Amino acid sequence: MNGISAIRLGMHDLRRQPREAAMTPTFDIVFALYPRITQLDFTGPFEVLARLPGSRCILASVDGGDLPADHGMKFAGLTPLDQVPGCDLLCVPGGFGTVEAIEDARYLAAIRRLGLQARYVTSVCTGSLLLAAAGLLRGKRAACHWAWRDRLAEFGVTPDAARVVRDGNVFTGGGVTAGIDMAFEVMAEVAGRDHAELVQLAIEYAPAPPFDSGRPELAREPVLRVALERMDAMRARRDAAIRRAAEAAIEACAAGS
Repeated sequence: MNGISAIRLGMHDLRRQPREAAMTPTFDIVFALYPRITQLDFTGPFEVLARLPGSRCILASVDGGDLPADHGMKFAGLTPLDQVPGCDLLCVPGGFGTVEAIEDARYLAAIRRLGLQARYVTSVCTGSLLLAAAGLLRGKRAACHWAWRDRLAEFGVTPDAARVVRDGNVFTGGGVTAGIDMAFEVMAEVAGRDHAELVQLAIEYAPAPPFDSGRPELAREPVLRVALERMDAMRARRDAAIRRAAEAAIEACAAGS
């Protein structure tokens, strides 16, 4: 049993009705992962989207096999991206590994190939920068983590401060936890509001944070200052990688026109 099978078998399945399941076409969902992802960026949406009727979730990465996430967590049994022929929905999560992934030509080529033929293209947190680097967001509006959002403009993307942004068939979520909200918006689009509300009730998704500090405009000044100082430690390396990726994306666009 591979890693994805083990996860799904351990999940309460709202669709466990044999006659309906037999009649439901599959809805293939690819989570395109890379080293040092923030695991909640995809496990949050996974918990929701795996409950879509007919869902078949695939965890994939450039090389497949085992993948390290942030904070010591690892995921096993991933599928190589080049072995995934296509999907109905592509989800690209964020994380500090974005800095390396945004210059990984194989990763960008894979998500571009999948995204161009998917019914829905989605991202969480800094995943929108990866979609942009792959040429999938040019001319669109998109969300991103608040500390990285302004960098979307380098790819011809309009940064949007909303928690979830939809532009055509593209759904992008802000930082980390916004991925859950994004997934529910997609679920309502695909399976209807009633199904989305049923799943929300089943997983008791009723956020009530103990502190009103989830956005920079809400955080207390001392808290925001420390957060910005921590971001500054990687800002130069991050911005240089984004700048190179943006230049490469512009060149690729020009060559293809």
